[in-house]
Amino acid sequence: MAKSQSASLDRKKLMADPIMMTTIVVLIAFLTLFILYPLAILLVDSIYGSKGLSLDTFSRIFKMRSFRVSITNTLKVGFLVGILSTLIGLLFAYVEVYVKMRKFTGGLFKVVSLLPVVSPPFVLSLSMIMLFGRAGLITRFLLGIYDNNIYGYWGIVIVQTLTFFPVCYMMLKGLLKNIDPSMEEASRDMGASRWKVFTTVTFPLLLPGLGNAFLVTFIESIADFANPMLIGGSYDTLATSIYLQITGAMDKEGASAMAVVLLCITLVMFVVQKYYLERKTAATLTGKASRARMLIEDKSVTIPLTILCSLGALFVIIMYICVPIGALFPTWGYRFTPLTFKWFQQVFTRYHGLQAFRDSFVLSLIASPITALLSMIISDLVVKRKFKAKGFIEAVSILAMAVPGTVLGVGYIRGFANGVFRTGFLSSLYGTGLILIIVFVVRSLPTGTRSGISALRQIDKSIEESAYDMGANSLKVFTSVTLPLIKDSFLSGLVTAFVRSITAISAIILLVTPSYLLITVQINEFAEKGSFSIACAFATILILITYGAVLLMNLFIKFFGTSRKQKEAD
Repeated sequence: MAKSQSASLDRKKLMADPIMMTTIVVLIAFLTLFILYPLAILLVDSIYGSKGLSLDTFSRIFKMRSFRVSITNTLKVGFLVGILSTLIGLLFAYVEVYVKMRKFTGGLFKVVSLLPVVSPPFVLSLSMIMLFGRAGLITRFLLGIYDNNIYGYWGIVIVQTLTFFPVCYMMLKGLLKNIDPSMEEASRDMGASRWKVFTTVTFPLLLPGLGNAFLVTFIESIADFANPMLIGGSYDTLATSIYLQITGAMDKEGASAMAVVLLCITLVMFVVQKYYLERKTAATLTGKASRARMLIEDKSVTIPLTILCSLGALFVIIMYICVPIGALFPTWGYRFTPLTFKWFQQVFTRYHGLQAFRDSFVLSLIASPITALLSMIISDLVVKRKFKAKGFIEAVSILAMAVPGTVLGVGYIRGFANGVFRTGFLSSLYGTGLILIIVFVVRSLPTGTRSGISALRQIDKSIEESAYDMGANSLKVFTSVTLPLIKDSFLSGLVTAFVRSITAISAIILLVTPSYLLITVQINEFAEKGSFSIACAFATILILITYGAVLLMNLFIKFFGTSRKQKEAD
């Protein structure tokens, strides 16, 4: 009875607050128009044609051998990349949490976990081609192999595994740290070997987390467009098939149907990951470890594991270092010649680099504060307010995480090229910088929202209620109380949105027009032409920009974020 009265009182307060009501209405309209509508229009396009409702488009694409092959290829790559990334991530996480390491090895791990965040998604494909391709530095010059073919299935698997395993490593490291060491030490005291303890105690506790890491990586793999496009060769995946269907075959209905198929696969995996495994993980591993863990110091264990992980980390770092080095060669893959900066010069003098960096930087800079603010508003509504549409706002805002970029790009083409529902409304949006900003916001919104929700759940509701009791309206409370308390999450979301926006390609490659030059599109274009040196020059500058943004964010949070005393008190 008390709960229903409290809920009724909250709803009355909400209805009496025009600022809050306006915010909710605008937010629902934005999420519906720019997330749900493009996905719905894809489904409508694929089942509604000149003959009315029909499944002819699906029937047609499933009769295409190339489409059936691309589905099989996508699932094969996704499963293997998911398994390999999870296993390698588990190895790295276990070594960091359980094994006594030197500072050098720990530093390598931190670098490896940061590099995929600050680099474009296809940098490793560039490095793989330059090191192991037909004119590769290792295959051709060191090993004398001239008929090597890195393109295809194994090329995609290797590159995606190296790109995504740091994600699994970061996820599993947190889970391993939360396992109470007393449970494992009790087994050791009873005579169990370390392997027995791992298989009977640690692994069962970690199993839901492993499933979670696998599904996240699987979704990332099958949704990936850039790496299969660059290193896939003739090995098509669903993401590349959709792109080729709409740009090559000019079959928009067929591309829509393909996009729906890919969306269905990712949504099923996302629902399992989000609403089953994630909750099971949280229920299995709760709280912090009761005391510090006794690290493994046995040299028969520490030396092999440390060497193995250090070599793996060094290999990944070398792959990334290859990009700036590749930009210094006059001609890659033919002979060793004196290094030169001419490609960096030509980026700006010949290849419109200044416009590309300006457009990318400005659009990302506009999108990032909008994304961070929207994320915090959504987080506040989800955690602190009670109203009927709350579940809808939370679900739709996080839904974009499960939508592949290529699918979203096709949805925006079909949804806005002729206006909303072919009425001409918002047709002027298509082909402008504004639609690119909206895509950046939508793609980065789930990450910021999840971060904001986690931060707000640690804040007592009474702090805000006291501000309301003193006469402050909802806008005043949010800007003067809530936002300052979660400014670390806000700043982190700001820079994360900027980095994700400036390195994005899968959605925007279908929407960008000649009016705008974006860095990632330029890199992809030059890499496809075989102009690896100029592609590396673009990528190197982009990495420096994104890494600089991350460093500035860390410095800003250190000096202007939550004070150290407050963090210690928390």
